[in-house]
Amino acid sequence: MSQSTNLPGFWSRLSLAFGAFFKTLGDAGFAARVRDDGIGPVAAPTPAPTAAPTPAPTMAPTAAPTPAPLRVATPESALQLLGLLQREARLVDFANENITVYSDADIGAAARVVHEGCARVLREHFTIAPVRNELEGARVTLPEGFDAASVRLTGNVVGKAPFSGTLNHRGWRAMDVRLPQLAEKHDASIVAPAEVEL
Repeated sequence: MSQSTNLPGFWSRLSLAFGAFFKTLGDAGFAARVRDDGIGPVAAPTPAPTAAPTPAPTMAPTAAPTPAPLRVATPESALQLLGLLQREARLVDFANENITVYSDADIGAAARVVHEGCARVLREHFTIAPVRNELEGARVTLPEGFDAASVRLTGNVVGKAPFSGTLNHRGWRAMDVRLPQLAEKHDASIVAPAEVEL
């Protein structure tokens, strides 16, 4: 089976992107792992057994490097964004709906509403630009010292940079975020209020 058939489709990538976005906002440890290795949580490798080392002359101890402080992610911004996506695109309603009982045509019509609403939220509250300017499918070369946080290597990754490969996805970078200010006592956990018709 070719590698292209194993790549996730648009809707799978959209679902993964939302899941990773909210997990990054709500879980500082996960965000640190994504920042540090670009691929999320990875189990630490088990060290191979080694022979007992030959004693060396005692040297003066050196101070251990100070780990970079982690920023604490608060859920308010994620909840605010989720509220905007619900209001404009009914995203929470769509995700919680049992779509197995609907026809593909009905699902497609609903997906169009969700797509239009999500696009509206992105346009109004974010400035998003591609990480890479080349067209998808183009051949690219990554030099030594490339930014591993903005480019993830996939496939048969061996050796060291420079790497040459095919650009499967241009990536996205948020250049600006314009979320509305919240009132002091606003409860961001209410993503959508219940509606009672009188």
